[in-house]
Amino acid sequence: MLQEFKKFAVKGNMIDMAVGIIIGAAFSTIVSSLVDDILMPPLGLVLGGVDFSDLFVVLKAGTTPGPYPTVEAAGEVGAVTWNIGLFVNAVIKFLIVAFALFMVVKSINKLRHKEAAAPAKPAAPPRNEVLLAEIRDLLKERS
Repeated sequence: MLQEFKKFAVKGNMIDMAVGIIIGAAFSTIVSSLVDDILMPPLGLVLGGVDFSDLFVVLKAGTTPGPYPTVEAAGEVGAVTWNIGLFVNAVIKFLIVAFALFMVVKSINKLRHKEAAAPAKPAAPPRNEVLLAEIRDLLKERS
């Protein structure tokens, strides 16, 4: 069983998958920063100074009554919140990652299509067939 697991673990596909997961995690961090630090502040400013990460609805007040300035402050006092802004941020992150993956898959499919579309050059006939064809043609000429 250990040998079988060893064969499985060192297969090329397994290592490729591990590398893909690590790169995906790093890409997720970059996308999170892009959304949270680059896209959302100007969008919130355009919409009247709204910080989407702190856009929430209090469903049940905590130990001290609201209003609460942030989701974290509401959570600290035990308030139950509906975190609409965090959901909007997560949707935007998903759309960015989905678009990036779409572009990668589209590029790979385009490369595969080019490889499949290029017809393979037919192999040259063996030397003895070429000689037989020449003999046949010479015999036809004499007849």
